[in-house]
Amino acid sequence: MKDLDITEVARRSGVPASTLRFYEEKGLIASIGRRGLRRLFEPGVLERLALIALGRAAGFSLDEIALMFAPDGRLRIDRQMLAGKAEELDRTIRQLSAMRDGLRHAAACPAPSHMECPTFRRLLRAAASGSTEPAPPASGSSPGARPRRRAEPPPRRS
Repeated sequence: MKDLDITEVARRSGVPASTLRFYEEKGLIASIGRRGLRRLFEPGVLERLALIALGRAAGFSLDEIALMFAPDGRLRIDRQMLAGKAEELDRTIRQLSAMRDGLRHAAACPAPSHMECPTFRRLLRAAASGSTEPAPPASGSSPGARPRRRAEPPPRRS
């Protein structure tokens, strides 16, 4: 495959040319020359851009992604860093799941006011303390403390 100019790399990768230039400044990718005023890249840059996109989607910073490449451009991914990011994602998923469950409860809660609902009050206390995970329900809490399931299934689409 022949060398690709920046326009072709942008088209094939979906990464804007301005981002490609930024990645080059950061040392994440390297051009191999110019054709007129346009930068040229080896075809392997597309795979490297896919790895950068994967890292970004997983929540890695560009600096962390840069550490995943050896000075000669080959991959050298630190497996401990991957395991650490996986743990971080697990924590985020737990927090978001707790928040989702709390919002669903608040939307369907039978309490006359959200301020009378023990579950909603726990969510408020958790938010005030900086935690996004509500405390477990107190024993003997009122019926409004549990999330309720929908009484009827959603309508079917045909």
